[in-house]
Amino acid sequence: MQRRLKEIDSSKWFQGIVIAVIILSALLVGAKTHNLPPEGIVVLAILDVAVTVFFVIELVIRFLAYQKKGEFFKSGWNIFDTIIVIGSLIPAGGSGVLIARLLRVFRVLRLVSMVPELRLLINALIKAIPRMGYIGLLMFVIFYIYAAIGSIVFAEINEVLWGDVSIAMLTLFRVATFEDWTDYIPLSFLVLFVDNRLFFGLCFLCQQKNKLYKLIASREVDSESRPSKRDKICGGWNQLKYSC
Repeated sequence: MQRRLKEIDSSKWFQGIVIAVIILSALLVGAKTHNLPPEGIVVLAILDVAVTVFFVIELVIRFLAYQKKGEFFKSGWNIFDTIIVIGSLIPAGGSGVLIARLLRVFRVLRLVSMVPELRLLINALIKAIPRMGYIGLLMFVIFYIYAAIGSIVFAEINEVLWGDVSIAMLTLFRVATFEDWTDYIPLSFLVLFVDNRLFFGLCFLCQQKNKLYKLIASREVDSESRPSKRDKICGGWNQLKYSC
């Protein structure tokens, strides 16, 4: 029985059905945000119950597929799915209606636990978090230097945007994210052109363009492509074994 359940849980057709039901669950959440006739509300309620029942059955199958039941809870993804599924059992009515609706929205995240490629991305993000702190520190230093220069050069031109370092950093952040920067930056740039000074804004934009995203992406790829100690030991042992 346990072996049969394990075969079902690991089969591609069953995983495909689970992914399809997760997508259906996402569509149901979106459909409930529209003004629907009473018949449509009833149909959505029936489908929502069916999706919840399916998720419970799928979770039970996955749990019973483990030979040692305690190993099921050693996986963070299994714990995550269990919390989401149990939360979906909260009745969508009364005082718990808001919590129930929010938990039904989070059911879409089960797609991450079902698709190996998405799990790989999430694991890479988690591994890159410690190194991203240094990236944030580097970006802060760059922003601070440009903000100090900008507050010195532009303070007389526009004190609202460049009055001090803190305001200048906020302005530079808006420039880096292209948030309406063309509405208030060109005047300062034009004055600098007339005075034949450094084109401060263009320099900053070239410096910041996609830098943060490239740094984060490189950290993720490095953290995921770097072999673990266990892989190195196993690889060295295999080389030694075949050489003998």
